[in-house]
Amino acid sequence: MTDFIEIANTLVDRDQDKLIELVNTSLADNVQAVDILNQGLIPGMDIVGDKMEDGEMFIPEVLMAAKIMSECVAILKPLLGEGDSSKGGNLIIGTVKGDLHDIGKNLVSMMMESAGMDIHNIGVDIGPEDFVTHIKEKNAQVVCLSALLTTTMPMMKQTIDAIVEAGLRDQVKIMVGGAPVTQAFADEIGADGYATDAGSAVKLAKTLIN
Repeated sequence: MTDFIEIANTLVDRDQDKLIELVNTSLADNVQAVDILNQGLIPGMDIVGDKMEDGEMFIPEVLMAAKIMSECVAILKPLLGEGDSSKGGNLIIGTVKGDLHDIGKNLVSMMMESAGMDIHNIGVDIGPEDFVTHIKEKNAQVVCLSALLTTTMPMMKQTIDAIVEAGLRDQVKIMVGGAPVTQAFADEIGADGYATDAGSAVKLAKTLIN
């Protein structure tokens, strides 16, 4: 019988060889790929997010866990039927125009993907009109705006204004984040939520989708 708790804990411990062995053994025992994902791997990444939020794990360790998670998802992906992976929402994430920082954004993106969300990382230096285009193309439920410079924070407001002008504001929730961003700023520009780190961003996204 597959021990999903062991799978989760092995991911938290970042033991890639052991985790891959556990995943393959589970598959050999005819455990469904979707169960391995939803009952073992995703809960493991939830723990990683909690530990990051509590200061028990740091970015290099979280990145390593997300990379190992991706390796395991690659094993499971061919065995996941269409819609079986229980995707937790359709999200777009990007760094606003004028800002080229992407480490934090990429970490949030990986954590959200590891949590079972369908995440589209559209890169850096993304203009308001490009966010609007991607929201339409992907039929996004949530858009995540990142800024690491105080000088690019106003572009978040311009992006939200563009989303409003395009008539899309009612269909999409807007999250903002980045080192200089605060809850007060998020409230001021009309965002639906603000997250201080990748772990809390995943939790916030889940609440906005549900």
